[in-house]
Amino acid sequence: MKLYILSGSDVRQALPMDGAIEAMKGAFVQLSTGQAVVPLRLGIPIPRHNGLVGLMPGYLPADDQVAVKIGLIFKDNVSKGLPLIQALVVVVDAEGGETAAVMEGGYLTALRTGAASGAATDLLAREGARTATVFGAGVQGRAQLEAVCAVRAIQEAWIYDPEPERAASYADEMSDRLGFSVGVAASPREAVRQADVICTATTSADPVFDDADLRPGTHINGVGAHAPHAREIPAETIRRAKVVIDQREACLAEAGDLLIPLEQGLITRDHIYAELGEIAGGAKAGRTREEEITLFKSVGVAVQDVAAAGAVLEAARRLGLGIEVEL
Repeated sequence: MKLYILSGSDVRQALPMDGAIEAMKGAFVQLSTGQAVVPLRLGIPIPRHNGLVGLMPGYLPADDQVAVKIGLIFKDNVSKGLPLIQALVVVVDAEGGETAAVMEGGYLTALRTGAASGAATDLLAREGARTATVFGAGVQGRAQLEAVCAVRAIQEAWIYDPEPERAASYADEMSDRLGFSVGVAASPREAVRQADVICTATTSADPVFDDADLRPGTHINGVGAHAPHAREIPAETIRRAKVVIDQREACLAEAGDLLIPLEQGLITRDHIYAELGEIAGGAKAGRTREEEITLFKSVGVAVQDVAAAGAVLEAARRLGLGIEVEL
C-alpha cells in the first residue's frame, strides 16, 4: 500500500485559496442536500493540560472522498511558544479502505475555515464591498482576510487585536502579501465603522464589537467561537441579521453566538435563515437588499476537511508533492 505524507508546505502549495473556496461550496451543497455523512465531532478533554482532542470524520459521496481529522487545541501552548491549534488529517480510499494520505492539518484547518468564509462572502456580501476588518491577528485571521480578498475587490483592510505587537506584525505581513494598506485599528469601534466585511477569528468568550457601530449592508463572518458559552457577535446583531450557518445540527449544539440569544428569548430557531449549502446550491437566495446585515456563523464541520484534503491529495499526485512511502 502506497501512502502520501504531506507537510504544511505541501498543503499550501497544492491548494490555493480560490480552489479551496470552490471546494467548500461543493462540500456545503452536499451537506445541505443530505448527501454527506458527517457525525458530530467527538471531543476528548485533557483537563490536566488545558487541552482538547477532537475527532472529525466525514464522507462526501458525490466525490467518493473519506477523511478523518484529529484536531488538538491546547490553550497553554501560546505561553510556551507552541501553536494553539494543531491537526493531522488522514485520507482514506473510499473504494478499498486503504489509507491514502496523512497530511499536516493545522494549515489545512486555517485554509478550509478561511475558504468557508470566502464562499459565504461571495454569496452574501455586497458586490461593491471594498473594505474589510479582521478581529484576531492569528493564523486564522490571516486566512480570513486572504479569502475575502479572493472574492471581493478589497482596497483597504483593518486589523484589531488586543495585543498591539501582534496587530502591527499582522498589518505589515498582510500589507506586503496583498499589495494594499492593512491598518491597525485603535479600537473595535474604529475597526467596525470602516468595514463592508467583518471577520471575527478570536478566542474571546464575549462579543468583540458593539452592534451600534455596524454600517448598513455589512457582511460578517463569525468563525472564532465554537462553544455554547462563548460568542464573538453581539445578540443585537444576531437578532437583526440574516443568519446563515454551516450546519444546523452543529451550530445548535456548539455556537454560543446563537445559543445565548436563543436562551435569552431574543430569537427562535426559525431565525436561522439558511445553511450556506442551501444558498450555494440555489435552494435559497443570498443577499436580497443592499442595506441588510448578513452573518455567516461557522463552527466548522468535517465536510470542509474532507473536501480540502481530497483536493490537496489530487493536486499532490499531479504535482509530485510530498513523500510517497510503502506500508
